[in-house]
Amino acid sequence: MHDKNGCVSSPEGVYPGDCELTQALLKKAAARKENQEKGYAWRNCLPKAKEVKLLLLDVDGILTDGSISYTDEGIEVKTFSARDGFGINILRKAGVEVGLITARSSKALERRVEDLKLTHVYQGKRRKIVVFEQIIDELGLSPQEVAYMGDDWLDLALLRRVGFAATAADATPEVKEVVDYVARRNGGQGAVREICELIIDAKGLYENLLKQYLT
Repeated sequence: MHDKNGCVSSPEGVYPGDCELTQALLKKAAARKENQEKGYAWRNCLPKAKEVKLLLLDVDGILTDGSISYTDEGIEVKTFSARDGFGINILRKAGVEVGLITARSSKALERRVEDLKLTHVYQGKRRKIVVFEQIIDELGLSPQEVAYMGDDWLDLALLRRVGFAATAADATPEVKEVVDYVARRNGGQGAVREICELIIDAKGLYENLLKQYLT
């Protein structure tokens, strides 16, 4: 007998099949996300997030926890979250491009950019709003179709310009006052993943993308 999802129902006492297990996992994931993430702030941002075609990210304090370490040889070391990286990958699967704008330059970041295969990367850019204008002109986007995630004063002008502005839980108070959404997680600890999932949810693609990994 088939259920509404097209799964063949297993007889009582028989271990459920792959289709039934997949549907059960999808239901649990949806329920968990509803309980943990989808509060008023999340739901209120969905209309803006739905329009996003490009997500731009700051690096220090967003993709990292803001720490800067050096080896004895003077080589800069940064730590990135694998979950943030995966969030970026699935967001791109949802048809949203991802880019970086950072005031500093780093070899460690270049390696991370290579791993993630990002093409819109701008290092050593303190006037981020100028870079933003160049990017949207080049890609033919409106400000409303761009999201930006930053955490400090250098990001304020750009956060006020884009269609959807977000930040990490440990951002400066001034930034939290101007953004549309403050993540529940800190920078470098899953904040980017949270924003990626919010945008995916806004586009109605969350379950379809999750299903690809369950089957």
